[in-house]
Amino acid sequence: MRLGVLDVGSNTVHLLVVDAHPGARPLPAHSHKVELRLAQLLDEDGAIGPDGVDRLAAVVSQALQAAEDKGVEDLLPFATSAVREASNADDVLARVRAETGVELTVLTGAEEARLTFLAARRWFGWSAGRLLVLDIGGGSLEIAYGIDEEPDAAVSLPLGAGRLTAARLPDDPPHPDDVRSLRRHVRTEIARTVGEFSRLGAPDHVVATSKTFRQLARIAGAARSAEGLYVQRELKRASLEAWVPRLAAMTSTERAELPGVSEGRAHQLLAGALVAEAAMDLFHVENLEICPWALREGVILRRLDHMGPV
Repeated sequence: MRLGVLDVGSNTVHLLVVDAHPGARPLPAHSHKVELRLAQLLDEDGAIGPDGVDRLAAVVSQALQAAEDKGVEDLLPFATSAVREASNADDVLARVRAETGVELTVLTGAEEARLTFLAARRWFGWSAGRLLVLDIGGGSLEIAYGIDEEPDAAVSLPLGAGRLTAARLPDDPPHPDDVRSLRRHVRTEIARTVGEFSRLGAPDHVVATSKTFRQLARIAGAARSAEGLYVQRELKRASLEAWVPRLAAMTSTERAELPGVSEGRAHQLLAGALVAEAAMDLFHVENLEICPWALREGVILRRLDHMGPV
């Protein structure tokens, strides 16, 4: 069957269309993506303003039309931290439902972490052993660890690259004092969770998902996306540590000129790098592998599991 997953994230609204059936890997058929940056549209009360709601409803309507055009049989729409944490989340969901007919399921942070972990487990298989999975989104950082398909520990922290940039790095290029303050904040938040994972033992394999990690790996020398999904891509902590001060000294325009960095995400790359560096350091990770599958694939895989064999 042809499935569509509609991901209303903190940075983008992304429709991924796949051809899939139980027992087979989902084959991408179409991708429709719009940068909305919901995490940056929150007002001082933490609400998504009228303009943001208008834009969200319009983008969801466009994605729904794209899904129809591509023959999607079953649409799986969900929202993550930007909608989840908005003070007017219920009103936003009701407005989208009334204008588009789409009922967005709001995932909890723990659900995001578990579904992303499922995707990574399926991608790397049982031979990967105990997995530690890191994912930096626009609004949150997810960390999950386990040896099965359901993680033994999973947490979500409000350390998304978009959120931190909007709240703590107002200047371009950022002021050194703001960078130091953000670095302290990120490390304090992550350090609070380390003990929960350390008691479970050292992972056999550490992997990372998300656009932020892919871009950081690319500027550190990993293969281009054009070389395909199955090329192994890694990020070494030493390389990342060398890049952080360079990114801090750049403007967004200069970062956008780096290999693999999109113009729309260049402004938040430094915040993402600080989170990635802190996570790798505090979890004693010298090297991690980039996983092509993430939350959207996890949602699809869970849906297929519930369908059962045909």
